[in-house]
Amino acid sequence: MDETMELIHMAHNGDKDARDRLVMDNVGLIWSIVRRFSGRGYEMEDLFQIGSIGLIKAIDKFDTSFDVKFSTYAVPMITGEIKRFLRDDGMIKVSRSIKELGIRVRAAREEMTYALGREPTIEEIARHLDTSREEVAASLEAAAEVESLYKPAGGKDDNTTCLMDRLEEENNRHEELLNRMVLRELMEGLTEEQRDIIVRRYFYNQTQTQIAGELGISQVQVSRLEKRILKEMRARYEG
Repeated sequence: MDETMELIHMAHNGDKDARDRLVMDNVGLIWSIVRRFSGRGYEMEDLFQIGSIGLIKAIDKFDTSFDVKFSTYAVPMITGEIKRFLRDDGMIKVSRSIKELGIRVRAAREEMTYALGREPTIEEIARHLDTSREEVAASLEAAAEVESLYKPAGGKDDNTTCLMDRLEEENNRHEELLNRMVLRELMEGLTEEQRDIIVRRYFYNQTQTQIAGELGISQVQVSRLEKRILKEMRARYEG
């Protein structure tokens, strides 16, 4: 078992030092993602804090039986947390102080939920952050207004459609088109063998062992090829 997997096991068993070590080891990964969102009117430090929440969620939810590197799992978790923050924060304008407190409250709630094994109370969060219950409640109320965007907005027989679906439908189509264009470009830069492995692995959901059997090579070879291909794709994407 490599060091990262061992630390994740320890963190899952309640070892806070191991959890903190994983966060420190992945600071560079968080910043590499945060930089993609520069120029949007937010302090980079704020986005880093939000990205850190995504990393912590990735640590807590990562299944070590996954045949995938932790960083591969963490990237979409971190990115998703930042995107949610940018999307939700843009819906309702609140004061800078409440916005900053909201970031701290969100981080504290994640940390305390993990430590306590339950959702902390407002008073506990306030005591942890050395602030008042009223300020914590105000920041949570601002977030709750955003959550109302996810309440059903369809007809009486439609409980599956919410206001956010309607607001974001067009943006989602544009983003999906952009993602497909980027993926197509990255795939076109692969050799036929590399493309075959990626398609089998991530489109057909085959295991490395299944791919090895069909290609007549060892599972170790497939693992090494996959890591090299993903590294090349990531380098071209971040390029």
